[in-house]
Amino acid sequence: MSYKSDIEIAQSAEMLHIGEIAQKLDIPSEALELYGNHKAKVNVHKLPDTGKQGKVILVTAITPTPAGEGKTTTVVGLGDALSQIGKKTIIALREPSLGPVFGVKGGAAGGGYAQVVPMEDINLHFTGDFHAIGAANNLLAAMIDNHIYQGNALQIDPSRITWRRAVDMNDRQLRNIVDGLGGRTNGRIREDGFDITVASEVMAILCLANDITDLKERLGRIIIGYNYDGEPVTAGQLNAAGAMAALLKDAIKPNLVQTLEHTPAFIHGGPFANIAHGCNSVIATKTAMKLADYVVTEAGFGADLGAEKFLDIKCRMAGIQPSAVVIVATVKALKMHGGVPKTELGTENLKALEKGLPNLLRHIENITNDFGLPCVVAINRFPTDTEAELKLIEDKCKAMRVNVALSEVWGKGGKGGIELAEEVVRLCEQPNNFKFCYESEMPLADKIRSIVWKLYHGEGVDFAPSAARQLKQLEEMGFGNLPVCMAKTQYSFSDNQKLLGAPENFKITVRQVKVSAGAGFVVALTGDIMTMPGLPKVPSAEKIDVDAEGNISGIF
Repeated sequence: MSYKSDIEIAQSAEMLHIGEIAQKLDIPSEALELYGNHKAKVNVHKLPDTGKQGKVILVTAITPTPAGEGKTTTVVGLGDALSQIGKKTIIALREPSLGPVFGVKGGAAGGGYAQVVPMEDINLHFTGDFHAIGAANNLLAAMIDNHIYQGNALQIDPSRITWRRAVDMNDRQLRNIVDGLGGRTNGRIREDGFDITVASEVMAILCLANDITDLKERLGRIIIGYNYDGEPVTAGQLNAAGAMAALLKDAIKPNLVQTLEHTPAFIHGGPFANIAHGCNSVIATKTAMKLADYVVTEAGFGADLGAEKFLDIKCRMAGIQPSAVVIVATVKALKMHGGVPKTELGTENLKALEKGLPNLLRHIENITNDFGLPCVVAINRFPTDTEAELKLIEDKCKAMRVNVALSEVWGKGGKGGIELAEEVVRLCEQPNNFKFCYESEMPLADKIRSIVWKLYHGEGVDFAPSAARQLKQLEEMGFGNLPVCMAKTQYSFSDNQKLLGAPENFKITVRQVKVSAGAGFVVALTGDIMTMPGLPKVPSAEKIDVDAEGNISGIF
């Protein structure tokens, strides 16, 4: 039996005009800004006040593995399934970054028959949001160096500039550079570097801002470095915030598209959850809540990263309270956590599965106990999964009073997610005791310790001497009440990606702490985490092509 690739399925789909999708949500035509027939920006200021407050369902996952979990696919399939059982639903996803599309992943719009379309557009440029974010980031960088060249009235110390340039591509060569070469008229020679655009603080600001006014205020609070007296210098002092906001005036508007089954979807924003907060925009989520009864959204990577930041950062800032959580897992991934190599995952192995299950069970414990939210486990079913393996997972989850729903949305679309959708609806009607992992008033170091103790189950935190000094300085500067954004490997509860499953008796090492004053959080960098990925030995870019008619191939 031959299978269609994701892109073949997407290209054979019959899409509705985006105006018809908007009508499902009662979005008036004057609020739509069309980007062709199948994409549109939504001007939220032209939407009627419905008074609606839809229920938010957060989809997260176990600690990711090379075997894959299918989180985005589950979001799309669940949204379609909720629509099929008569619920007014919208999904809210992050925009794919070009770096992973051309690097390892090859695309990030769902998979099989649970995709958002037009898939090629979404993966390649889309409506230009990421380009606008990169341009705003680099405008600020240019204004910093120009200010120094033009006399440096703010006395910026070139050796203490913390603002880096950005490009939306995996490019290890740009991690650390020296620029300003070529004589005095070409700038001052200094060390510099690039981050991938999704790691830019501008991305985080766009995703957390409530409106253009809030966006501009946040941009003005960005700390770009320090002067010779050790005092912070902001983008506001450089008079850069207005021009940066002008570049972002369209990017801040949510993008409306559709699934293969014509369920409406907002795709907007997309910072990485291992180095930033990893959620789609507050504007998109809040707008979705006003337009639909159920909003299905995702957070990046495993629940220890994306879900923690969604709950502790995004929900805290936006005043959002989720009604239910879906934790996505696969038998294959759990066996990999149990030590099985990727080449042997298709063979039944109950011993390895039992060894890997604690990873899932710890995520369940974190969501239900530490955050007080009801959850369901969605198992993406593969043909090689045996009944004995599926029953073992179900029994272990039921012992924690959590139900398991088999998901077959990849092959069946919304029909394959009906069981999951019905359980989600049931959970949404249950009362919950949502709480944060830590309180805002706690010292920054204690917030970090709370995350490590409660969610990672580590035994403690080692702060490098420089990190301890930075924490003290940030407290003295008045940033002590900000939430903490942990920058950590996505492949382990620890900061060592080789520790799979549910490791114990480890310590997290915090090597650096910095403030993202505009975004409104403090970043704690652990292990060897970096903000500019590199391409793999065989990048997905080598397989992507376009024919004479403009048809793209090779994206999944």
